[in-house]
Amino acid sequence: MLQKFLTFFEKQSFGVCAYLGERFNISISRIRLFFIYSSFLAVGFPLVFYVFAAFVLDIRNYVKRIRARVWDF
Repeated sequence: MLQKFLTFFEKQSFGVCAYLGERFNISISRIRLFFIYSSFLAVGFPLVFYVFAAFVLDIRNYVKRIRARVWDF
């Protein structure tokens, strides 16, 4: 139940960890822990990567929606 809630929240918020987990077949919780621990070690650089990845994924989904609308004729 808790895993379903976390997955739903991840997909609705940005989906970066879920996307990386599905793409590389790694547990989402391990990716989240990696971002947390590496943020402490690298003074926030992974958070910059996370925000950039969220921005890219959002634009990618937006382009897919527009492309689908164009070819629906």
